Amino acid sequence: MSLRNNGRLSRREILKALSMCAAGSAMGPLLTSCREGLNTPAALEQLGGVRQARLDGKPRFLIVVGAVGGASIVDSMLAVRTSETTAAGGNAAKLNTFADAQVQNVDGSPFRAVKVEAGVLGSIPMALKTDQLPFVKKYKDSMLVATSTGTSVNHVIAQKRSLTGSSAWRGRTLQECVALQYGAGFPLPNVNMGNQGFSERGSDNSLPAYCYGEVVAKPSFWSLGLDGMKGIKDLPSRDVVNLTRVVRNSLDSQSVFGKTFDDAAALELWNAQRTSGQSALEMQELISRLNMMPDNPETPLSEYGLSSSPDAERLRAVFPNYLTDPVEGQAALAFLLIKNRVSVTVTLGPTFNIAMGASKQFTNPPLAFDFSHNEHRTVQAFMWSRMMETIDKLIELLKSEPFDSSGESLWDRSLIYMATEFGRTRTRQEGASQFGTGHDLNNGFMILSPMVRGNTLLGGVDPKTTLTYGFDPRTGAPQPGKLEANEADIYSGILTAMGVDTSGSGLPDVSAFVRT
Repeated sequence: MSLRNNGRLSRREILKALSMCAAGSAMGPLLTSCREGLNTPAALEQLGGVRQARLDGKPRFLIVVGAVGGASIVDSMLAVRTSETTAAGGNAAKLNTFADAQVQNVDGSPFRAVKVEAGVLGSIPMALKTDQLPFVKKYKDSMLVATSTGTSVNHVIAQKRSLTGSSAWRGRTLQECVALQYGAGFPLPNVNMGNQGFSERGSDNSLPAYCYGEVVAKPSFWSLGLDGMKGIKDLPSRDVVNLTRVVRNSLDSQSVFGKTFDDAAALELWNAQRTSGQSALEMQELISRLNMMPDNPETPLSEYGLSSSPDAERLRAVFPNYLTDPVEGQAALAFLLIKNRVSVTVTLGPTFNIAMGASKQFTNPPLAFDFSHNEHRTVQAFMWSRMMETIDKLIELLKSEPFDSSGESLWDRSLIYMATEFGRTRTRQEGASQFGTGHDLNNGFMILSPMVRGNTLLGGVDPKTTLTYGFDPRTGAPQPGKLEANEADIYSGILTAMGVDTSGSGLPDVSAFVRT
């Protein structure tokens, strides 16, 4: 069986392989990984699998922020003024363009910043006053915006494709790739606090179990479940409990169930997690090191032999709504997971559910970004402001912590990917200041990191239509009129910037993402 120059099997060879599979032959690996096994390094490089030369053996950290509901890039860094659309020959009154004064330039940058004030948030009677300029000015030199065209406007499908590049590399998520590269020595390399498709694992079942995401539903309380003994009153000594665990494991293995399914992968994983995995977590005292709760009459930690993280008081000051606002709680835990070298990748983001802070003000409207169906302009402004505020606080925390004695901070080795599902439709009723929008494949992504080419826009936006267009993934040159799907480019660019070895993957060369 041979390969063509493009790394594919011929039609006859595929049919032959499929017939062998039907007869029980194990040809699946050949069909899915023939290029990796049989191509020369030079051929692999032509196909896009290029070994990264930037690896230094030190971990890097990926933070995925899932913008649930569809964050529109033309309502943030690529906003279009009414006068620009008119000058380009478009009908600005029927497109999602802003009054000129609402779109602010960022000095020395291709980015823009939107300023929106209103007395309502969609149908919610609450004052709204947002200004993106301070955030964009502060982080422009670590900001890369890459335009995109997706392949689905279904929430869950599009969410997952933003993590897998539409199955660009065996269906692996970005988080799984980073965990494979850097997470082998970490207790929980991949912690996922996202929702729906953002929380799903990839489809490559050949990865080590530690690469798959550990789903966390309640970040503020999750750490209390990381020790099977501590926090329980009047419990026998740890030695006695460990002895009972040994007896339990022995009895389980000899039971009818244990003997019947002794070679089942799921049972093997379960047994590994509750033996070596559980003890590894308990030895590191993560139940306390990741605990944000205060020791007070409402949560009497000391009464149960527990304590707070040394960073807990600082985190509660930075994220005062950590108990009521899921995103604040997630961001606080993300910092602790990275600082304490528990994880190399963490996923967070809002849900479709309403959230209110201690002041009884909305911190998350119903449907998050997708409340744009009801009223686009104010919802997008509110949600972008909410995400930027949280990301800013998280970055400041990462900046404040040294990575090691080299002088680098945790932020110097981190990348934040604001993953969104899709964009929003561009049309509105003529002259309407309040209008709803649907889902649209056309959009763009915001990426923040000292490791990416900062102050950079890859692609652009056509002022006549307000649609974004593509770019050359290797050089970064804009390609006006290019609207083809480029999910694999975004995926590959992030992995390249993260220093992940993509040898043999067949991914495109997206050198344009990397800071030189």
